[in-house]
Amino acid sequence: MTLTQMGQAAKKAAADLALAGAKKDSALYAIADALETNEKRLLSANAEDLKAAKQAGMRTALLDRLTLTHSRISGMAKGVREVAAQEDPIGQVVEGSVRPNGLEIRRVRVPLGVIGIIFEARPNVAADASALCLKAGNAVILRGGKEAIHSNTVCVKIMRAAAESAGLPRDCIQLVQDTSHASATGMMQLTDYLDVLIPRGGRGLIQSVVQNARVPVIQTGAGNCHVYVDDSADIEMAAKIIDNAKTSRPSVCNAIETILVHKDIAKEALPVIAARLQKKHVELRGCFRTQEILGSKVVPATEKDWETEYGDYILAVRVVDNMEQALEHIAKYSTGHSECIVTKSYEHARLFQQRVDSAAVYVNASTRFTDGGEFGLGAEIGISTQKLHARGPMGVKQLTSTKFLVMGDGQVRE
Repeated sequence: MTLTQMGQAAKKAAADLALAGAKKDSALYAIADALETNEKRLLSANAEDLKAAKQAGMRTALLDRLTLTHSRISGMAKGVREVAAQEDPIGQVVEGSVRPNGLEIRRVRVPLGVIGIIFEARPNVAADASALCLKAGNAVILRGGKEAIHSNTVCVKIMRAAAESAGLPRDCIQLVQDTSHASATGMMQLTDYLDVLIPRGGRGLIQSVVQNARVPVIQTGAGNCHVYVDDSADIEMAAKIIDNAKTSRPSVCNAIETILVHKDIAKEALPVIAARLQKKHVELRGCFRTQEILGSKVVPATEKDWETEYGDYILAVRVVDNMEQALEHIAKYSTGHSECIVTKSYEHARLFQQRVDSAAVYVNASTRFTDGGEFGLGAEIGISTQKLHARGPMGVKQLTSTKFLVMGDGQVRE
């Protein structure tokens, strides 16, 4: 099918989904069961993708993103069930009033319509995104990267069949088989059919979509995240948080890329932090003062290191004079995703959360918690780093719009 044909089919499916009611939940439970039942098919397809990726020299951290396992497939199914168990947002009354002239006005939640998702080598995105879109009454057109084409193809076939078995139109979930640059560009121009386009991936993908799309875009994912170690920080706590925020899954967008350490605590804190990170083979790239403290354990940092989202076992380190300098650094280099301060000072914690302009701002906790499931939203379609419509983890409600329902008894405007 061409993109236009897919758009037409999705538009038709979206009209049915808007009225599907409880069928959506039946379909989601069927999808969850089907993912688990077809685990062998998924793992076999994923093995093909992994073989090709290794032959192409894909980095270890990115291979981790691409990999499906028994536990990850179980996690995908669990996420779909959690979405199904949520309250249906469609038809919810957001607010209402009765005007002096007797008009009854209600603002209610409605689906966005057709959502396009362009994503990179993470096959779990296909299940997460489809579940969220369906729950919110939206049809979805998925366009994954070539690295995961076999995994995505099998996953979408499984979901389409399960959705159809529950009474939903098969075309409520579609996958673009063409993984060329042209297909991504085509989706960006599909204004007659896509109501919104959501890119999930690295900064390069996101910026390409933002700069070239004619379809409305919700920016997600770019994560140049920071931890600031304040002068009053508990050093062991800081080391633990930094280790988790960097090494638990370095390829994901809520992993940190830079730590900023107050000069008054740096000589004591940096060796403790570095020793912990060295056990995980993290390469440190530090400023001059960091080099003075850690010596050969750190590589000299360049300006580019402060602005880079590594997605790997690499961490930039800068010693700062004070909290104000840390805030200035974050304001300059952050992508607006997630930032953290480690401190014992309530005043500094409060100031940090007030001053830092990111979707999630933490005090004494790992940035890895910026996630729909961890925030109680179930699966998420991405982390929005913009400020319009949705910000932070995007769950079901963030995939809806609203419309006004107005009831009268013959009123006319004077």
